[in-house]
Amino acid sequence: MEISMLTAEVTGTKPKMSSTRTILLILGFLSTLAVIALIAVAVTQNQPLPKNIKYGIVLDAGSSHTNLYVYEWPAEKENDTGVVRQVEVCKVEGPGISGYSHATEKAGPSLAQCLQQAEDVIPSAQHKETPVYLGATAGMRLLRLQNNSAAENVLSSVGNTLRSAPFNFQGARIITGQEEGAYGWITINYLLGNFKQSGWKKLLHSLKSLSETSGALDLGGASTQITFVSKDLTSESPENQLYFRLYGKDYQVYTHSFLCYGKDQALQQKLARDLQTVENSSLPDPCFHKGYERTINITDFFKNPCTSDKKKQLPFSQLYIKGEGDYQKCRESIQKLFNKSNCPYSSCSFNGIYLPPLQGDFGAFSAFYFVMNFLNLTSEPNPLALNKVIRTIESFCARPWQEVKTAYHHIKEKYLSEYCFSGAYILSLLENGYGFTEDNWQMIHFLGKIGSSDAGWTLGYMLNLTNMIPAEEPAGPPLSHGSYVGLMVLCSLVLVSVLLFAWLLFHKPKCLQKGIV
Repeated sequence: MEISMLTAEVTGTKPKMSSTRTILLILGFLSTLAVIALIAVAVTQNQPLPKNIKYGIVLDAGSSHTNLYVYEWPAEKENDTGVVRQVEVCKVEGPGISGYSHATEKAGPSLAQCLQQAEDVIPSAQHKETPVYLGATAGMRLLRLQNNSAAENVLSSVGNTLRSAPFNFQGARIITGQEEGAYGWITINYLLGNFKQSGWKKLLHSLKSLSETSGALDLGGASTQITFVSKDLTSESPENQLYFRLYGKDYQVYTHSFLCYGKDQALQQKLARDLQTVENSSLPDPCFHKGYERTINITDFFKNPCTSDKKKQLPFSQLYIKGEGDYQKCRESIQKLFNKSNCPYSSCSFNGIYLPPLQGDFGAFSAFYFVMNFLNLTSEPNPLALNKVIRTIESFCARPWQEVKTAYHHIKEKYLSEYCFSGAYILSLLENGYGFTEDNWQMIHFLGKIGSSDAGWTLGYMLNLTNMIPAEEPAGPPLSHGSYVGLMVLCSLVLVSVLLFAWLLFHKPKCLQKGIV
């Protein structure tokens, strides 16, 4: 009897073992299918979408020349930070548009070659939807002061040319010095990613002890701008304050533009001041290399709004400049351009203009960079000490003109002859004008490009006019789509593994148990 019951029990386990294996096989098969499906979804979702690229064009009509910039960005990411990149730059042949004051009808056609270059870069199907903007800076501000009708005719000429191009013309106008400073500040901070951070970048950014944004130092031919966020900014001079709300954060920004203090007009101011004490038509000038000579027409010289207040009746019509190549004397002469005697505020830069205490890092671009780069003062990984910069410029100014001309034969003589003055002027402006010292000099970073884009006001101008920097941070998931899908797959795998383990733990098949004795 016992034997027969045992036999029945043993034989009864065979169907149970068979059904358990079947269930395990089905569960394993379904789990495998689920994993494959999840991975397939992840791979499919992360396939790159067809490119939907937008383009924009900005022309920087400066005092000495005009540059055309082409920018591109992914349409679906236009409210993100750092996604716009420069894909083309074209330097217009000839002078800046203000140089066509006596032949205004030629100002527009001078842009034709660079506009054609933009047509070649941007796909023809997108020409009509691509905005094109022209912003004129200090050269045109001066022309408007000198001859308003000529300035209007120049703008009309360039406007007609831009309208005839196949792009979406959005206007040609003279921007204010305050706008130029503000857009330059927006550009460098946008490209450096200072406005908007997410994830780990946001956490690391919040731990920074340095200023959240970088100040902007811009130097052109006819004006210079300084713009930065200062915690010590007061309401003493409201005309120098701007308020921005970008990506949900408020910024109170100080900015000022000094008309006639670009490097070209500063030289004209210095010469006009030197002319007040000259006794004959020969002027020794320490800011030009020894052996260099230049002739200036006195009649045209005082027509400039930057020098007209120094107009003086002279017994000669031409001035003959003879270089001396003396850096120290040059600095002494330049420093007279900065009037530090009167300050109606708690602190000033020069000429009685309010300036709060300098704070944080500064990006110095445009002519600041071009001059310092020529003097090989930008190639070091870290900013050079101020005394090294001074020695380098002093040494360059001391070189005879013939030696300099031979060493740099590929550079136009007009530009080459003024690098000594420009280097000395930059140091005077930063030290005597703005108050940088040996202690904070290394906070200045001379920038030519940030990534693929030139540092300057044009990108900030386009970002503002196309509303690509929102006041409030766009709503979005805390994780990117790829991270979300990857996390979903990982969690699913863990869940399936746990369920299988639990099932095996609590429903262990008898076939896996030890044999019954």
